[in-house]
Amino acid sequence: MTSESIFFQQLINGLTIGAIYALIALGYTMVYGIIQLINFAHGEIFMFGGYAGLTLLLTAGVQGPVSGAAGIFWMLCAIAAGMAGCAFLGGCVERIAYRPLRRSPKLAALITAIGVSMILQNAVMLIYGARDRYVPNPLPAIHWQLGGATLTGMQMVIICTAVVVMIALHRFIRLSLLGQAMLATAQDPLAAGLMGINIHRVIASTFVIGSSLAGMGGVLFGMYYSTINFHDGYMTGLKAFTAAVLGGIGNVPGAMAGGFLLGLLEGFGAGYVSSQWKNVFAFVVLVLLLIFRPHGLLGERVAERA
Repeated sequence: MTSESIFFQQLINGLTIGAIYALIALGYTMVYGIIQLINFAHGEIFMFGGYAGLTLLLTAGVQGPVSGAAGIFWMLCAIAAGMAGCAFLGGCVERIAYRPLRRSPKLAALITAIGVSMILQNAVMLIYGARDRYVPNPLPAIHWQLGGATLTGMQMVIICTAVVVMIALHRFIRLSLLGQAMLATAQDPLAAGLMGINIHRVIASTFVIGSSLAGMGGVLFGMYYSTINFHDGYMTGLKAFTAAVLGGIGNVPGAMAGGFLLGLLEGFGAGYVSSQWKNVFAFVVLVLLLIFRPHGLLGERVAERA
């Protein structure tokens, strides 16, 4: 491959995985914006979404690409199953694990988040097994040549879906009543409660929305790589957390930018340095960012921390 084709190929690869990181990072940043909690179980919720989509496809008998509109239909069904399953799981985690600790020290909630992460990870391992599971991709194999690089139909779907979802989420937060309640709660929970906003409902809704987006990312991740494992949520979740910090934790546009930027750094690092070191780049960026710019590239916006 020429240097130009390598550049464009890694650009496409970086944008693809960055879109998935951005979808997961939105959950981290939304929860932190509301209750200043790093939900370390969010990565496992992402992983659960991939298994939920896999379960639907296996139940429907989908084993691979399906021709015509049926392929798009089954992909949408798998995404819907992943989002619905993760929304339910996220709501249960908030209600059972985090709400009783609402007035406890932050350290107690943080330790609980790590415990929930371990519980979910091992529960999925016991149910689905420890080995990698093949995830069928119902979309027909489509690809285009761009500057000597290959853009697949699945990559196009992931990038476009993430961009549309993130724009819609940002507009939802700015224009809807629930979004306004999230902004008010993020800015001052006590004052928001005195104004008649149901704080518990707002927090639960935040968990549900963030978890459903992680579920979407889990299904797309599984279809893109064609496999999923119970420990995928750990590393991918840490990278998505890095993306949230990179853009400015609590900042929704920052989570979008951080996800894509981290994906590009990882893609170009794998292409020009070594694919074996791609995980190192993410955490080197995190360390340097925490040292030199702890509030992220775009900073933390209190008024937009939902």
